Amino acid sequence: MSYTALYRKYRPGEFEDVKGQDHIVKTLKNQMKADRIGHAYLFCGTRGTGKTTVAKIFAKAVNCEHPVDGSPCGECASCRSIQAGTSMNVIEIDAASNNGVDDIRQIREEVAYAPTEGRYKVYIIDEVHMLSGPAFNAFLKTLEEPPAYVIFILATTEAHKIPVTILSRCQRYDFRRISIDTIAARLRDLLDQEGVEAEDAAVRYIARAADGSMRDALSLLDQCIAFYLGEALTYDHVLEVLGAVDTEIFSRLLRALYDQNVTESIRILEEVIIQGRELGQFVTDFTWYLRNLLLVKSTDHLEDVLDMSSENLALLKEEADMLDNDTIMRYIRIFSELSAQLRYASQKRVLIEIALIKVCRPAMEMSQDALADRVASLEKQLEKGVFPAAVPGAGATAADFSRQPETRPKSKPARPKAIPEDVKQVVKNWDALIRELPPVTKTYLKHVQKSLSDDNKLLLVFDQEDAYAFVTRGTNVQEISDIISGQIGKEIEIKVRKNDSGQPAADIYPDLEQIIHMDIEIEDE
Repeated sequence: MSYTALYRKYRPGEFEDVKGQDHIVKTLKNQMKADRIGHAYLFCGTRGTGKTTVAKIFAKAVNCEHPVDGSPCGECASCRSIQAGTSMNVIEIDAASNNGVDDIRQIREEVAYAPTEGRYKVYIIDEVHMLSGPAFNAFLKTLEEPPAYVIFILATTEAHKIPVTILSRCQRYDFRRISIDTIAARLRDLLDQEGVEAEDAAVRYIARAADGSMRDALSLLDQCIAFYLGEALTYDHVLEVLGAVDTEIFSRLLRALYDQNVTESIRILEEVIIQGRELGQFVTDFTWYLRNLLLVKSTDHLEDVLDMSSENLALLKEEADMLDNDTIMRYIRIFSELSAQLRYASQKRVLIEIALIKVCRPAMEMSQDALADRVASLEKQLEKGVFPAAVPGAGATAADFSRQPETRPKSKPARPKAIPEDVKQVVKNWDALIRELPPVTKTYLKHVQKSLSDDNKLLLVFDQEDAYAFVTRGTNVQEISDIISGQIGKEIEIKVRKNDSGQPAADIYPDLEQIIHMDIEIEDE
C-alpha cells in the first residue's frame, strides 16, 4: 500500500476532531440539531485552517442516516461513501480550473436533478474567488433560489474578491488561524499514534513555523520525520530540515548591531549562508526575535506568551535592558520591510547586507527613529571618551569653540604640491568608477577621505575601524584597484590607511576632492 501523507491520513472525519474552529463547529452542529440548515455557506480563512474539511463533515452530517449530537455517525452507508469520495451527493469543484460561464451552466443543469439517495446534494466550490465576472453573474440566480435539496458551500482564502451580490446570499463563516498551543497538541497526539519520539521544543517550533495552518504543520512534520526516519526528532533536527537558525545566532547578531559592528554582522550572515539556511526564513525569524525583545521590554510576566525556555528568556531580558523601545522598533521596521522585499528578490544576500549596514549606520537614514539612534550613538562615543568633531552651525559661536580646544584641528592639512593626472581623474569621477563594485564595498567607499600619499599615490583614509577592516580584508584593495584601472585605462595604485589620530581625517589629510573642485572653480573664472 502506498504511503499517505499525514495531513490526509489524519484529516478529521467528524466535528469533534476539528481543532481551533469551535465557534464554527458549534454553530453548524446547532443548525443540524434544530434542522435550520441554510442553502448557501461561505467559508473564509487562510490556507490549512479546515475550510474544506469542515465542508465535507457538514456534507456527511446533512446526509447521515443516524447523526449523533449534530455530528455524522461515520458508520452508515452515506457517511462511508462520502468519506471514500464515491458519493454522488457531494460534488467538489475547483474554481481555479473551472471558472468559466460554461462550468456554472453545467452546475445549473445538474441541480435540477434530485439526489437518488440521501437528503441533499452538496456542492463544495473551492477557491470560489477565482470565478470570472460572467461566471459569478450566471451563478447568482441559482445561488439565491436553489432547489430545497441543494446546498452550496463556497470556500475561499480571499473573500474580498467575491462580489457583494454573492456575499449577501451566503452565511459567512471566518476560519481563524489556529494557535500554536492547539497545533502543538495535535502534532503531539499524531506523533504518539505514529510511534515517533520528539522533543517538545521541536514540536512547538514546527507549530510556530506553520503560521496558524494545521495542514502546513502536518506537512512540515512529515518532512522532518522523513529526513530523520527511525530517529528521535530533536530541535536541532527541525532547524536543519527547515533551514532555520538557532536563537544563539540571533543573540550574537543583535549584539553586533547594537555595537554598530558592520564587520561582525556581515561575518554572522556569512556563517548563516555557509550553514545553508534559507535567508527569507532567517529574516522572518529574526524579526520575530525582535518582536519578543520588544514585548520583554514593554511588560513583565510574558513567559507563556513568548514560548521559550527560561535560559533564553533570561538572555532576552538582558538584551532588552541594552536597547530602548525606539531602537528596537527601528530594527523591526527595517527587517519587516526587508522580509517583504526578499519574496521576489534574486539577490537576497545583497539586500540583507544593505539592511545590516543601514541598522549599524543610522546616519544613512533620515527617519525619526534613525535620528534617535544617531543621538544614542553619539552619546555612547562620549561615554567612551571619544569626542566627535564639532561642526560649526546654527547657534555655534567662536566662544563655544574656544571652550572646546580638543575639537579643533591642530593645524590645517598641508596642500599637496602637485596632484598626478591619473589620481585627479579618479577622484573627479569617483562615484561613477566605484559603481561596478559589490554593494557593501561601494557603501564603505562612498564617503571615504581621498588623499595623496607621500609617494604621490591615491590614499584612502578611513575613520571607522569596521570600514577599514572590511576594505583591507583579503583581496578587496586589489579588486578596487583593478576595477578602477580597467575603467580609466591606466594602472592606478591604491593605498589604504586607518585614521588613529582621534580627529576627523579631513583635519589631518588633504582632501583631494575639495582641492580639485577649487581648482576647477578658479579655472572657470
